[in-house]
Amino acid sequence: MKLIIEKTEEISGKTTVPSSKSHTIRGFIFASLADKKSILHNALESEDTKATINACNSLGAEIKKIDKGEFEIDGFDSYPKVGKTEINTLNSGTTTNFITSVAALANKKIVIDGDESIRRRPIEPLLSALRNLGAHASSLKKNGCPPIEVKGRMKGGKTTLDCKSSQYLSSLLMCCPLLQQDTEIEIINCCETPYIEMTLKWLDELNIKYRNKDFNEVLIHGNQKYSSFEKTIPSDWSSATFLIASAAMIGNNVTIRDLDPNDSQADRYVLDYLHNMGAEIKVEGKNITITKSRLHGCELDLNNTPDALPTMAVLGCYAEGTTILKNVAHARIKETDRIKVMTEELSKMNANIEETDDGMIIQQSQLKGVKLGGYYDHRIVMALSLAGMIANGRTEIDTAEAIKITFPNYVDIMKNLGAKMSLED
Repeated sequence: MKLIIEKTEEISGKTTVPSSKSHTIRGFIFASLADKKSILHNALESEDTKATINACNSLGAEIKKIDKGEFEIDGFDSYPKVGKTEINTLNSGTTTNFITSVAALANKKIVIDGDESIRRRPIEPLLSALRNLGAHASSLKKNGCPPIEVKGRMKGGKTTLDCKSSQYLSSLLMCCPLLQQDTEIEIINCCETPYIEMTLKWLDELNIKYRNKDFNEVLIHGNQKYSSFEKTIPSDWSSATFLIASAAMIGNNVTIRDLDPNDSQADRYVLDYLHNMGAEIKVEGKNITITKSRLHGCELDLNNTPDALPTMAVLGCYAEGTTILKNVAHARIKETDRIKVMTEELSKMNANIEETDDGMIIQQSQLKGVKLGGYYDHRIVMALSLAGMIANGRTEIDTAEAIKITFPNYVDIMKNLGAKMSLED
């Protein structure tokens, strides 16, 4: 599928964004680990969350859709009751990493695999930690990536974790409270701390006892359990970044409703980045209003927000002067090497952009519409669509079906705001 974009002079109006993928996936995992029946309201329904539901069902949970965004989850109470020993996580890296530790609670061998993108994503730091905690965990191709084989039950103890992906630590944090022993995790190379804070907030709400020592060491008490719960999932800041960024470039009072600036999601920091670039943003409760602004380049540390890198790269092309994105080398281990891909694709559009080891250096550029690769990476496709909106001429992006992984109605929302974009088979 192709996404076709023509230069767009202005967008305006009010809209909402989908529910948080990060919270939704955590909700399904925690509810599956809990006893009895939990309820999730306003859960995201997308390809990534479908992968989570299928994985949890394979391990013994019973997840039923009640209504749009409403799900009832009958958990398996700490230890999986394995139905299927092979789990396909599709394109979902979050599901892959989280479900790996859940599988280490089971007493059967479980093989976890996904699409070609998943098979390129490193998971060895998590597998190593699981082995130290008593599970069997290995990469079947011996390359540190899926497909992987996991067998529990892990017991607890001490381990060191190279946390270049926050998902490794979040995965352990979810499952270690259920182990027989206490667990001590020494953390090195900690990245994306807001996502870890999100997981810790879930643990707080679920009355789990742990001690976090400045993200250098975490102690998790064993022999705990999760009780059933009911929770409403908030709106997704990662999806909102595309609307916020486009509005900062070509918006006329674009309002995003029901977006909580106090939520634990990392990508809320995009507001701070844009403030630093000179954007005009008004926050009234949970309503965020953005208007076209004269942006200037600046230096931004994106360590907490690697998912925002593709969007910030486009803003760097729009902003006056030089924009430096740094300390975000872990953006290379997402669905694609997003630093490399965004540098290459924006260069095709005439961008003056340079790849660095941990980010990019970008000069203001007059972009031109061309044919681009989306690499079946939802955030690459949507970020490049923003570039197409400010470029002269027609922009065409392939593998646009990837959008449905997290933001199924993205094109409809953008068109309703006035964007000149459409999907073609």
